[in-house]
Amino acid sequence: MTAITFDTLKFVETLKASGFAEPQAKGMAVAIQEVQKANLDELATKGDLRELKLELKSDIREVESRLMGEIRLNRWMLALVVAATVLPALKTLLIG
Repeated sequence: MTAITFDTLKFVETLKASGFAEPQAKGMAVAIQEVQKANLDELATKGDLRELKLELKSDIREVESRLMGEIRLNRWMLALVVAATVLPALKTLLIG
């Protein structure tokens, strides 16, 4: 998990200098830390992104391989259909 530096002492001192009471300033500092922690728990790390990238590349290669197989099969099927259609026509033309 990524750590974000949050100077709570400076934050509390800044709030107190602005007129906040110390308990209020400390409470706000704690609240901000909790929000930051909750937000960090939802963030993806660079490692998460690298892992996802590898998974996606693998999935893409798999889909590409299947599609190439289907394309080869379709080419053969088309060749057979053409042959079945053209050969009788040629036979009729040549034999007459």
